Parts: sequence; C-alpha cells; structure tokens
Amino acid sequence: MKKGPRDTGTKGPRNMPLRRPRSAYRLVTMIPLALTLGATGGLPASAADEARAGLAFRVAKVVALDDADTVINDAVVLVQGNKIEAIGLASELEVPENYRVLDFSEHWLLPGIVDAHNHSAAGSWGDLNDMVYQTNPGLDSRVIPQAENDWIKMARTGGVTTVMMIPGSGTNLAGMGTVVSTGGKNPDEIIMRSPGSLKISQAGNPEWYFGGNGRRFMNWNLRQTLQKARDYHLRWEAYEKGETTERPEFDPIWDGLRGAFRREYPAIMHTQWYQVLGATIDMITLEFGLWTVLDHCTFNAWKVGPIVSQSDAWTINGPRQYEFDRTARRMIGNASGWWKNGVRKLGVNTDAPVVPQKELTYQAAMACWYGWLPYQALRGITNITAKSIGVYNQVGSVEVGKQADLSIWTGDPLDPRSACLMTLVNGEIVYDGTQGLRRF
Repeated sequence: MKKGPRDTGTKGPRNMPLRRPRSAYRLVTMIPLALTLGATGGLPASAADEARAGLAFRVAKVVALDDADTVINDAVVLVQGNKIEAIGLASELEVPENYRVLDFSEHWLLPGIVDAHNHSAAGSWGDLNDMVYQTNPGLDSRVIPQAENDWIKMARTGGVTTVMMIPGSGTNLAGMGTVVSTGGKNPDEIIMRSPGSLKISQAGNPEWYFGGNGRRFMNWNLRQTLQKARDYHLRWEAYEKGETTERPEFDPIWDGLRGAFRREYPAIMHTQWYQVLGATIDMITLEFGLWTVLDHCTFNAWKVGPIVSQSDAWTINGPRQYEFDRTARRMIGNASGWWKNGVRKLGVNTDAPVVPQKELTYQAAMACWYGWLPYQALRGITNITAKSIGVYNQVGSVEVGKQADLSIWTGDPLDPRSACLMTLVNGEIVYDGTQGLRRF
C-alpha cells in the first residue's frame, strides 16, 4: 500500500504554506532580455528559433505523482518541444542559456489533470444522439470533439489536460468514446485515441428508455449484444490465426467492437448501487473479460469493495461523493468507503458538464472531506485516471520523456484556496492565469 510521497530536496518544507497568489510570474533574465521575453521581431530566423528552444519552470515544489511518489522542493522542470526534458533540484539542474525561464518559486507544479468520465468535450449536448436503440454498437463519437470550444477552454482554467469524452447514459450501450486533449486547434490535434472506450450503462438512466425497462431485461439485452460482438470477433480471430480458411463476412457494426475484446481500450461503465456493481463485475469483467472502468460507483456501491478489489477493474467515483447510509445512520464518503474496503485503483470524475471539468480538484477535495486521503486523491485525478483509460504512457505524471501536460498551482490543488495559474498541453501554454483576469 502506498503510504505517501517521497520528498526530495532540502530547500523547502515537506508541506509548503500557502501564500498569496501573484498577479504575474517573474521572468528571470538568463540571456539578453529580448530573447528571454520571446520578443523576436526583427531578429534573424535562427535567433527566433533559439528564443523558442525550450521552457524552464522554476517552482517551489514538483509533485510528480509518478509510481515512485517523487516530490522535489525548490525544483526546475525543463520542457523541450512537447516533451518533459529534465526534472531536478534548482541547485543542481543547469538551465540552457536560450531557454525561457518562468519563475513560479512560490508555487507547485503537477501533471495535467485527467478526467476519465466526461460528456462535454464536444462543445454541446446536441451533437450526439445515442437514444436510438437500447444498445447502439455502431455509434462512434470520434467526429464530435470540437477544438477550442468554450467547455474545453474552461477545463484548462482548472488544470485539466486530458478527458475521456463519452456518449450519454440513456441506453445500455451508447457506442464508442474518444480520448481527447484540451490543447490543439483541430480534431487531429486534440484526439489522442479513437476508439477511446466502449460506453455501457447499467441501471439508473437506461431504465427510462421508451417508457421504462427492468434491470433483468436490460442485463439480458446487453449480454446478448456483447455475445454477438464476441462471436464475431472470435470468428475473425480464428481466420486471422489460420485456424479456419473460411473468411467471415465483414460487419461494420460488430467490427468496431473487436478492440474491446482485445483489451485495446476500456469499457467505461455507468454503474451504481451495490447490486448493479455486482452485476457489472460478474458480466463485464469476469464473463466477457473486458478492461473495466467502473464509473459513478455511487450511493452504496462501495459495499462490494471486497469483490471489486479482487478483480482488475478500475473504480472512478463521481460526481456524487457522499451518501447517507441508512444502515450506519450517518453520512458516508463514497471514495472513503471504497478505500476502506480495499480498492486501491481508485479515482474520481466530474461527469462533466454535470460538474464542470475545472472542478475536478474540488471533487477530490470533497472526497477527502468525507474521509479519503489527500495524496491518494491527487493520484486519483492524475496517475490513476490516466492508467484507467490507458494513457499513462503519455500523461498523468511528471516524468522525463512524457508529454509536457503540466499545471502550475498557487498551492495544494486540493485546498479550495489554491488556484491554477498556468496549464500546458503538449508543451504549449494554453492557459495563463498570470496575465489579465484570472477566472478562478
């Protein structure tokens, strides 16, 4: 069990006191001022290229949220292009002369925040109708994400850099989700993976479909849909392995689901209440062997924590972070309940726009107010959520060689007094709260 971060460095306290946010960062002059500021007008092209060679962030604390639980006080992070180039103590890491140095010497640097359950990267709800059939295996959301839409811009103000954009939850199988970056000017730049997920909903919202459906029928219908998809996949797999010479007939509806049975992307599960969670684990995780991400996981679902902890499923709780337990006759924190029942692959989500994307840190803070652990909550909106949707090799921690998705905060992001000052996506500053009016 992870007990806490490893703190490296001697020039800063383990838990730095929060200080008043500055209106602007100081720019440290390492080379002639015009080059440092990036004021390249009138300079030869080679000089302009040098001025944009890289970024150096001088910060009070790096909370890397990597698997080594690295924390570095009084640190420097170098960004070259769209990658993290180096991380180290300010007293030891040399900054190249032509790098632009941004002084956040009273602030924290963390990885970009990752929201694993999100409906708002499209820019509006009206662009996607998943209320066609009770199961819609042929629906794909890859054409929906809109770069630079207002909701994405708002997400950046809360340090959010990666989201799993999914169809709605009104039917049992709503089609395919898409992993989206909050940086980029067009669909090619913002789409990180497509298909990003298979979206499945059990109980709750789908019960309203066309006047109402019972859970027994919904489970039967979902199972027979997945059985058809798996049978199609197995026929093609046998042909591809040379086990049969009979070429199966291509079906565009079922072909898109083959990746789910190869575990190339997860099944994002809208599931809640302990009875429904039990059915999800039994059907999706054990019977069909799918890469399972349990989303919502609210109300009293945490009571099946001992079963979930024995599986390979991920648990991403939210947006509801508390529940009145009628047995204990008191308020229970959902994330705390999952943690106390042994679930360690645990994170939180916003279900945006139900809760705005920018408030994912507040969701984590609320989980801590109701009994979860602060460091684990930070992991639960970065490291864990990135792993749950299969993008941890790119984002979710501050590590050399990873994509430069970073966020700068006035202090601990879980402290409601803290604010995000700057967000980088792919090495580009996409939100700068030090210039002009800061949203939060």
